[in-house]
Amino acid sequence: MRDFKTHTLDVPGAVLHYEVRDAVEPSGEPVLLLVGSPMGAEGFAALAERLPERTIVTYDPRGVGESRKTGEPGTSTPEQHADDLHRIIDAIGGGPVDLFASSGGAVNALELVARHPGQVRTLVAHEPPAVQVLPDREAALAAIKGISRTYERQGFGPAMAQFITIVGLKGEIPADFADQPAPDPAMFGLPAEDDGSRDDALVGQNLISCTHHEHDFAALRAASTRIVIAVGAESEGEMAYRGGIGVAERIGVEPVTFPSNHGGFLDDTFGMPGDPDGFAVKLREVLAG
Repeated sequence: MRDFKTHTLDVPGAVLHYEVRDAVEPSGEPVLLLVGSPMGAEGFAALAERLPERTIVTYDPRGVGESRKTGEPGTSTPEQHADDLHRIIDAIGGGPVDLFASSGGAVNALELVARHPGQVRTLVAHEPPAVQVLPDREAALAAIKGISRTYERQGFGPAMAQFITIVGLKGEIPADFADQPAPDPAMFGLPAEDDGSRDDALVGQNLISCTHHEHDFAALRAASTRIVIAVGAESEGEMAYRGGIGVAERIGVEPVTFPSNHGGFLDDTFGMPGDPDGFAVKLREVLAG
Protein backbone atom coordinates (compact mmCIF):
# COMPACT_ATOMS: atom_id res chain seq x y z
CA MET A 1 0.00 0.00 0.00
CA ARG A 2 1.40 3.40 -0.99
CA ASP A 3 2.06 5.85 1.81
CA PHE A 4 0.24 9.15 1.70
CA LYS A 5 0.32 12.44 3.52
CA THR A 6 -2.89 13.98 4.82
CA HIS A 7 -3.70 17.66 4.62
CA THR A 8 -6.57 19.94 5.56
CA LEU A 9 -7.76 23.05 3.78
CA ASP A 10 -10.13 25.71 5.07
CA VAL A 11 -12.69 26.69 2.42
CA PRO A 12 -15.93 28.64 2.68
CA GLY A 13 -18.32 26.54 4.75
CA ALA A 14 -16.04 23.53 5.24
CA VAL A 15 -12.67 22.10 6.22
CA LEU A 16 -11.52 19.69 3.52
CA HIS A 17 -9.40 16.58 4.05
CA TYR A 18 -7.16 15.53 1.17
CA GLU A 19 -4.37 13.01 0.67
CA VAL A 20 -1.22 13.14 -1.47
CA ARG A 21 0.56 10.01 -2.69
CA ASP A 22 3.94 10.79 -4.20
CA ALA A 23 4.89 8.96 -7.37
CA VAL A 24 6.84 5.73 -6.79
CA GLU A 25 8.14 5.67 -10.37
CA PRO A 26 7.98 9.36 -11.44
CA SER A 27 6.96 9.83 -15.06
CA GLY A 28 7.10 13.61 -15.27
CA GLU A 29 3.35 13.72 -15.91
CA PRO A 30 1.10 16.16 -14.02
CA VAL A 31 -0.47 15.43 -10.67
CA LEU A 32 -3.53 13.19 -11.06
CA LEU A 33 -6.63 13.90 -8.98
CA LEU A 34 -9.04 11.01 -8.38
CA VAL A 35 -12.41 12.29 -7.17
CA GLY A 36 -15.95 11.13 -6.57
CA SER A 37 -19.08 12.34 -4.84
CA PRO A 38 -20.21 11.34 -2.36
CA MET A 39 -17.39 8.75 -2.51
CA GLY A 40 -14.37 9.94 -0.60
CA ALA A 41 -10.65 9.27 -0.77
CA GLU A 42 -10.78 5.66 0.43
CA GLY A 43 -12.75 4.61 -2.63
CA PHE A 44 -9.80 5.39 -4.90
CA ALA A 45 -7.09 3.53 -2.97
CA ALA A 46 -7.15 0.52 -5.31
CA LEU A 47 -6.84 2.66 -8.44
CA ALA A 48 -4.07 4.77 -6.89
CA GLU A 49 -2.07 1.61 -6.14
CA ARG A 50 -2.17 0.70 -9.82
CA LEU A 51 -0.80 4.06 -11.03
CA PRO A 52 2.61 4.20 -9.31
CA GLU A 53 4.07 6.56 -11.92
CA ARG A 54 1.77 9.39 -10.86
CA THR A 55 1.60 11.68 -7.86
CA ILE A 56 -2.03 11.22 -6.87
CA VAL A 57 -4.35 13.42 -4.85
CA THR A 58 -7.63 12.15 -3.40
CA TYR A 59 -10.06 13.92 -1.09
CA ASP A 60 -13.25 13.64 0.93
CA PRO A 61 -15.95 15.94 -0.48
CA ARG A 62 -17.49 18.37 1.99
CA GLY A 63 -19.77 16.58 4.43
CA VAL A 64 -18.12 13.20 3.72
CA GLY A 65 -15.53 11.30 5.78
CA GLU A 66 -13.01 13.66 7.33
CA SER A 67 -14.22 16.77 5.45
CA ARG A 68 -16.59 18.53 7.80
CA LYS A 69 -18.99 21.33 7.09
CA THR A 70 -18.59 24.49 9.16
CA GLY A 71 -21.45 26.45 7.65
CA GLU A 72 -25.10 25.67 7.15
CA PRO A 73 -26.04 21.96 7.10
CA GLY A 74 -28.05 20.51 4.25
CA THR A 75 -27.55 20.52 0.50
CA SER A 76 -24.11 20.67 -1.10
CA THR A 77 -24.06 21.89 -4.70
CA PRO A 78 -21.86 21.11 -7.71
CA GLU A 79 -20.82 24.76 -7.66
CA GLN A 80 -19.54 24.38 -4.08
CA HIS A 81 -17.78 21.13 -4.87
CA ALA A 82 -16.19 22.67 -7.99
CA ASP A 83 -14.90 25.58 -5.92
CA ASP A 84 -13.49 23.12 -3.38
CA LEU A 85 -11.60 21.30 -6.15
CA HIS A 86 -10.37 24.65 -7.51
CA ARG A 87 -8.97 25.53 -4.09
CA ILE A 88 -7.33 22.12 -3.61
CA ILE A 89 -5.60 22.47 -6.99
CA ASP A 90 -4.40 25.92 -5.95
CA ALA A 91 -3.10 24.44 -2.68
CA ILE A 92 -1.04 21.77 -4.48
CA GLY A 93 0.52 24.19 -6.95
CA GLY A 94 -2.22 25.52 -9.17
CA GLY A 95 -2.11 22.93 -11.96
CA PRO A 96 -2.71 22.15 -14.66
CA VAL A 97 -3.51 18.69 -13.32
CA ASP A 98 -5.06 15.61 -14.84
CA LEU A 99 -8.38 14.67 -13.29
CA PHE A 100 -10.33 11.42 -13.15
CA ALA A 101 -13.80 11.96 -11.73
CA SER A 102 -16.58 9.41 -11.30
CA SER A 103 -20.33 9.66 -10.79
CA GLY A 104 -21.28 12.80 -8.85
CA GLY A 105 -17.60 13.70 -8.88
CA ALA A 106 -17.79 13.86 -12.67
CA VAL A 107 -20.66 16.36 -12.42
CA ASN A 108 -18.55 18.49 -10.07
CA ALA A 109 -15.43 18.18 -12.24
CA LEU A 110 -17.32 19.30 -15.35
CA GLU A 111 -18.42 22.37 -13.41
CA LEU A 112 -14.78 22.96 -12.38
CA VAL A 113 -13.64 22.82 -16.02
CA ALA A 114 -16.43 25.16 -17.11
CA ARG A 115 -15.20 27.70 -14.53
CA HIS A 116 -11.43 27.07 -14.42
CA PRO A 117 -10.31 25.25 -17.57
CA GLY A 118 -6.71 26.37 -17.15
CA GLN A 119 -6.38 24.23 -14.03
CA VAL A 120 -7.09 20.91 -15.78
CA ARG A 121 -5.10 19.45 -18.68
CA THR A 122 -7.26 16.34 -19.20
CA LEU A 123 -10.56 15.49 -17.50
CA VAL A 124 -11.85 11.93 -17.67
CA ALA A 125 -15.48 12.22 -16.53
CA HIS A 126 -16.79 8.73 -15.75
CA GLU A 127 -20.56 8.22 -15.92
CA PRO A 128 -21.86 11.61 -14.71
CA PRO A 129 -25.52 11.21 -13.63
CA ALA A 130 -26.51 14.23 -15.75
CA VAL A 131 -30.25 13.62 -15.69
CA GLN A 132 -31.07 16.91 -17.42
CA VAL A 133 -29.68 15.56 -20.73
CA LEU A 134 -31.78 12.38 -20.77
CA PRO A 135 -34.67 12.00 -23.24
CA ASP A 136 -36.77 10.80 -20.30
CA ARG A 137 -35.60 13.63 -18.08
CA GLU A 138 -39.03 14.54 -16.69
CA ALA A 139 -39.72 11.00 -15.49
CA ALA A 140 -36.18 10.65 -14.15
CA LEU A 141 -36.27 13.96 -12.29
CA ALA A 142 -39.66 13.05 -10.79
CA ALA A 143 -38.33 9.67 -9.69
CA ILE A 144 -35.33 11.27 -7.99
CA LYS A 145 -37.56 13.77 -6.21
CA GLY A 146 -39.58 10.77 -5.05
CA ILE A 147 -36.45 9.27 -3.47
CA SER A 148 -35.86 12.56 -1.67
CA ARG A 149 -39.44 12.55 -0.36
CA THR A 150 -39.02 8.97 0.84
CA TYR A 151 -35.87 9.99 2.71
CA GLU A 152 -37.65 12.88 4.42
CA ARG A 153 -40.61 10.68 5.39
CA GLN A 154 -39.06 7.29 6.11
CA GLY A 155 -35.30 7.69 6.43
CA PHE A 156 -32.20 6.17 4.91
CA GLY A 157 -33.06 2.50 4.26
CA PRO A 158 -36.25 2.96 2.21
CA ALA A 159 -34.71 5.85 0.25
CA MET A 160 -31.54 3.91 -0.58
CA ALA A 161 -33.60 0.91 -1.69
CA GLN A 162 -35.35 3.17 -4.19
CA PHE A 163 -32.04 4.70 -5.23
CA ILE A 164 -30.39 1.31 -5.87
CA THR A 165 -33.40 0.27 -7.92
CA ILE A 166 -33.38 3.31 -10.17
CA VAL A 167 -29.62 3.49 -10.78
CA GLY A 168 -29.53 -0.18 -11.80
CA LEU A 169 -32.52 0.10 -14.14
CA LYS A 170 -31.68 -0.49 -17.79
CA GLY A 171 -33.47 1.85 -20.18
CA GLU A 172 -35.77 4.80 -19.72
CA ILE A 173 -37.34 5.55 -16.35
CA PRO A 174 -41.05 4.66 -16.17
CA ALA A 175 -43.27 7.72 -15.88
CA ASP A 176 -44.93 6.22 -12.79
CA PHE A 177 -41.71 5.16 -11.02
CA ALA A 178 -42.25 7.62 -8.17
CA ASP A 179 -45.76 6.20 -7.60
CA GLN A 180 -44.69 2.55 -7.51
CA PRO A 181 -44.45 0.75 -4.14
CA ALA A 182 -41.00 1.16 -2.64
CA PRO A 183 -38.86 -2.01 -2.54
CA ASP A 184 -38.18 -3.69 0.79
CA PRO A 185 -34.88 -2.30 2.18
CA ALA A 186 -34.05 -5.75 3.55
CA MET A 187 -33.67 -6.99 -0.04
CA PHE A 188 -30.51 -4.85 -0.20
CA GLY A 189 -29.33 -5.46 3.34
CA LEU A 190 -30.56 -2.03 4.41
CA PRO A 191 -32.31 -1.07 7.67
CA ALA A 192 -36.06 -0.54 7.48
CA GLU A 193 -36.25 1.45 10.70
CA ASP A 194 -35.78 5.22 10.68
CA ASP A 195 -32.98 6.47 12.93
CA GLY A 196 -34.20 10.05 12.58
CA SER A 197 -31.09 11.44 10.85
CA ARG A 198 -31.44 13.41 7.62
CA ASP A 199 -27.82 14.29 6.81
CA ASP A 200 -26.74 11.36 4.60
CA ALA A 201 -24.22 12.56 2.03
CA LEU A 202 -25.91 10.80 -0.89
CA VAL A 203 -29.67 10.97 -0.41
CA GLY A 204 -29.62 13.98 1.91
CA GLN A 205 -26.89 16.37 0.79
CA ASN A 206 -26.15 15.72 -2.90
CA LEU A 207 -28.93 13.75 -4.62
CA ILE A 208 -31.09 16.57 -5.97
CA SER A 209 -28.39 19.19 -6.58
CA CYS A 210 -26.16 16.73 -8.47
CA THR A 211 -28.72 15.06 -10.71
CA HIS A 212 -30.64 18.27 -11.44
CA HIS A 213 -27.54 20.30 -12.28
CA GLU A 214 -27.63 22.28 -15.53
CA HIS A 215 -24.23 22.00 -17.21
CA ASP A 216 -22.68 24.92 -19.10
CA PHE A 217 -22.06 23.09 -22.38
CA ALA A 218 -20.97 26.25 -24.21
CA ALA A 219 -18.18 26.76 -21.66
CA LEU A 220 -17.22 23.09 -21.82
CA ARG A 221 -17.02 23.14 -25.63
CA ALA A 222 -14.85 26.24 -25.46
CA ALA A 223 -12.58 24.98 -22.67
CA SER A 224 -8.87 24.43 -23.24
CA THR A 225 -9.19 21.23 -21.20
CA ARG A 226 -9.25 17.96 -23.11
CA ILE A 227 -12.51 16.36 -21.96
CA VAL A 228 -13.01 12.60 -22.17
CA ILE A 229 -16.40 11.12 -21.27
CA ALA A 230 -16.10 7.54 -20.00
CA VAL A 231 -18.84 4.92 -19.69
CA GLY A 232 -18.72 1.39 -18.31
CA ALA A 233 -18.85 -1.68 -20.53
CA GLU A 234 -21.35 -3.31 -18.15
CA SER A 235 -23.42 -0.17 -17.47
CA GLU A 236 -25.12 0.24 -20.83
CA GLY A 237 -28.66 1.51 -20.46
CA GLU A 238 -28.27 2.66 -16.85
CA MET A 239 -28.99 6.25 -15.85
CA ALA A 240 -25.38 7.35 -15.29
CA TYR A 241 -24.22 5.64 -18.50
CA ARG A 242 -26.95 7.42 -20.45
CA GLY A 243 -26.04 10.68 -18.72
CA GLY A 244 -22.46 10.25 -19.93
CA ILE A 245 -23.64 9.60 -23.49
CA GLY A 246 -25.81 12.72 -23.38
CA VAL A 247 -22.99 14.90 -22.07
CA ALA A 248 -20.61 13.59 -24.74
CA GLU A 249 -23.13 14.43 -27.47
CA ARG A 250 -23.55 17.98 -26.22
CA ILE A 251 -19.83 18.59 -25.89
CA GLY A 252 -19.18 17.01 -29.29
CA VAL A 253 -16.88 14.15 -28.27
CA GLU A 254 -17.10 10.38 -28.66
CA PRO A 255 -17.58 8.54 -25.35
CA VAL A 256 -14.87 6.04 -24.40
CA THR A 257 -15.79 2.65 -22.95
CA PHE A 258 -13.97 1.59 -19.79
CA PRO A 259 -13.93 -1.89 -18.27
CA SER A 260 -16.61 -3.09 -15.88
CA ASN A 261 -19.41 -1.13 -14.26
CA HIS A 262 -20.18 2.18 -12.53
CA GLY A 263 -17.62 1.29 -9.85
CA GLY A 264 -15.17 -0.32 -12.24
CA PHE A 265 -12.13 1.09 -10.41
CA LEU A 266 -13.05 -0.59 -7.09
CA ASP A 267 -11.48 -3.76 -5.75
CA ASP A 268 -13.10 -6.28 -3.42
CA THR A 269 -12.32 -4.24 -0.31
CA PHE A 270 -14.84 -1.51 -1.17
CA GLY A 271 -18.40 -2.42 -2.08
CA MET A 272 -19.12 -4.31 -5.29
CA PRO A 273 -15.79 -5.04 -7.02
CA GLY A 274 -15.08 -3.92 -10.55
CA ASP A 275 -11.92 -4.47 -12.58
CA PRO A 276 -9.30 -2.11 -11.14
CA ASP A 277 -6.44 -3.71 -13.09
CA GLY A 278 -8.16 -3.26 -16.44
CA PHE A 279 -9.50 0.12 -15.40
CA ALA A 280 -6.02 1.44 -14.57
CA VAL A 281 -4.67 0.23 -17.91
CA LYS A 282 -7.48 2.02 -19.76
CA LEU A 283 -7.13 5.21 -17.73
CA ARG A 284 -3.37 5.32 -18.37
CA GLU A 285 -4.00 4.83 -22.09
CA VAL A 286 -6.65 7.58 -22.23
CA LEU A 287 -4.57 10.07 -20.25
CA ALA A 288 -1.69 9.49 -22.67
CA GLY A 289 -4.00 10.66 -25.45
